[in-house]
Amino acid sequence: MASVKVVNGAGVTYDEKAEDQVRPDDLSELLGAGTKEIHEKAENNKFVKDFLRGRLRKELFKLGAVALYFTYKAMEEEIEKNKDHPHFAALYFPTELHRHDALARDLEYFYGPDWQSVVSCSPATQHYVDRLHEVGQSDPVLLVAHSYTRYMGDLSGGQILKKVAQRALKLPATGEGLEFYTFEGIHSPKAFKQLYRSRMNELDLDAATKEKIVQEAVHAFLFNIEVFEELEEIGKTLKDEVMDAGMPVHGEMDGDINKCPYYTAKMAASGGSAYACQMAMSVLRHPTGQVLLAAWVAALAGLAAWYLM
Repeated sequence: MASVKVVNGAGVTYDEKAEDQVRPDDLSELLGAGTKEIHEKAENNKFVKDFLRGRLRKELFKLGAVALYFTYKAMEEEIEKNKDHPHFAALYFPTELHRHDALARDLEYFYGPDWQSVVSCSPATQHYVDRLHEVGQSDPVLLVAHSYTRYMGDLSGGQILKKVAQRALKLPATGEGLEFYTFEGIHSPKAFKQLYRSRMNELDLDAATKEKIVQEAVHAFLFNIEVFEELEEIGKTLKDEVMDAGMPVHGEMDGDINKCPYYTAKMAASGGSAYACQMAMSVLRHPTGQVLLAAWVAALAGLAAWYLM
């Protein structure tokens, strides 16, 4: 592969030829394989499926943003404390990645200038927060697992969620309420994710430590699932005022995965021109897709990139 330099954020560059140098024992490969099952479980959570369908209650979306705020605030506090740690320093990208300030602006949009006196950390989110502080203080190398799980997902599937939320909740096209999903310091998400994985793979870690990180990443997914399930329970108490601005998910495909726009997006990203056409047709069969085709092609490509990590 030719060497291509990509500049991200504060002058960070990535040499794309490094992709060819990935080995089975690299941390990025171990994380991808070790979290595959729990990742699929998280994707099949009802809250996530409803989100992808665009079946959103605004109050639930706001509570989700609150959970994210407390999660990122804790994680980024511990990252700051450990930014010079030899097993984390290479992954320190505050300008490009840190989210808690963006989430604070989102919460101010939803709750007003006194939002800090209105919101509180839920029990499920508190479990996540407690674990983040624990690993930051006692075993900082495990922050690699949490930052990988959160930030790489945000750079991938997060972009499709932004489009769904913006339409379903009738949020401003200028981005208010959705700043969490906007990474102004990253000009090429794909290149930055490659850079991040390359930096992880260069960390001087033995096999036992890599396995600890993989297991912690599984726990990170479990914490996220716990938050999803908590939001789902809260949602049962709210009025069913939702808008269908999403797309069909696997369960609505009558057993035919080829009808799933996410599956066809993945296949198109793998290089099949026939699947690219099939992706467009599957989107066009859905009434909302006829209106949103242009926006969804870009968004689905982002989700496909996460599937292919």
